[in-house]
Amino acid sequence: MTSHNSQTLFDKVWARHVVVAETATNPATLYIDLHLIHEVTSPQAFTELKTRGLKVRRPDRTLATIDHSTPTRINADGSRPYVTPQAETQVETLLANTKIHGIETHGWDSEHRGIVHVMGPELGATQPGMTIVCGDSHTSTHGAFGAIAFGIGTTQVGHVLANQCLLMPKPKTMAINVNGELPRGVTPKDVILHIIAEIGVGGGTGYALEYRGNVFEEMSMEGRMTVCNMSIEAGARCGMVGPDQTTFNYIRGRKFAPEKFEGACEDWLSLRTDVGATFDKVVDIRAQDIKPMVTYGTHPGMGISIDSLIPAAQSDADQGALDYMQMTAGEEIAGTRVDKVFIGSCTNSRLEDLRAAASIFRDNKVADGVTTIIVPGSVITKYQAEEEGLHQIFIDAGAEWREAGCSMCLGMNGDIGAPGDLVVSTSNRNFMGRQGPGVRTVLASPETAAATAITGVITDPRTIGAAA
Repeated sequence: MTSHNSQTLFDKVWARHVVVAETATNPATLYIDLHLIHEVTSPQAFTELKTRGLKVRRPDRTLATIDHSTPTRINADGSRPYVTPQAETQVETLLANTKIHGIETHGWDSEHRGIVHVMGPELGATQPGMTIVCGDSHTSTHGAFGAIAFGIGTTQVGHVLANQCLLMPKPKTMAINVNGELPRGVTPKDVILHIIAEIGVGGGTGYALEYRGNVFEEMSMEGRMTVCNMSIEAGARCGMVGPDQTTFNYIRGRKFAPEKFEGACEDWLSLRTDVGATFDKVVDIRAQDIKPMVTYGTHPGMGISIDSLIPAAQSDADQGALDYMQMTAGEEIAGTRVDKVFIGSCTNSRLEDLRAAASIFRDNKVADGVTTIIVPGSVITKYQAEEEGLHQIFIDAGAEWREAGCSMCLGMNGDIGAPGDLVVSTSNRNFMGRQGPGVRTVLASPETAAATAITGVITDPRTIGAAA
């Protein structure tokens, strides 16, 4: 039975942060608990503050790092090969601005330097019940902890720096229920690619998603972050998972974990969606129907299971995507030759992802003619992987082990493919030219990417064990 007093996770967190209620003519004014910033979308915002003679209102609620434009190689003399002088200026400008305003910054000398959406959780700064924003589309990653987290534009970055609030209309709510047992070899990346293929790239527009069901309850925090990370690719404002013991175990002992931890956990647990709460929309998916996934087109909704045939175009846009990708309807996507493999990004660059990739690379070699780069999400992730010997597995296989950063996800630092290259990537977007002019991108899990690197063609990772 539905109770009129029952609330969803999203409703509870939203209500705690409304400063001025939404009206028929104005969006709500929402208080922001945590503002994450990086070098690309913050310079103009800081310039606007300076022009207006304003200070950052809550530097203690602001956390910075450098990630998008940072090189993932180091020269022999210890210098960093920035792709352009402008990229170096972006980094230096961020470091200067945060110093002026007293903002904690994880720059070159920090073990937490790296991708902003890896850094926040690693520090324990990301916590249930928070509102979190960043000038980056994939801020939805932090929703894995039961936070309302979403990307904002540069103008809004300035607004939050100046007053710690944001104007925002309240989204509707959507429950995505995935229950049952996942087949062997199916990963969180496959789950979210399947969801986006089912509901479409516009299926979540105007909604806050909550991922529910035993599949998400049984996922690690790293897996939940992978899922929530790609909520924006379905058009959603944010994606969330209810906080539970898995969440608490992850946060415990980290730098920003609350001192009165048990009391905080009790409060966080109360945020979970009430029994009987209603959502504006509900989507039910059977776990057993999900297989290892890859994309074949030019947006994340164009996804199929790796053992499928490439679908026929349903529109001129679909045909344009197939033409760009040089894919032919009716052919198997498995076996398609690739030029490069990228394992990294805020979707799949955490220690769990690197372990998964290493399990495939172990005792195997990267195929001739395939360039494979592996980029950890943060410096501490790199250290942890090296302590476990994962880097040596990658190097012995013939892959490149790089420094932390966003890297080839969007290629702002110069890590890109050549025109015409087909890249199998563990990132989150496969738009035309995303990884370089004329580059074709296929999204996949770390396991699929690693299997593909070994064979030189798009490969179901479940076949590698039998073939090795």
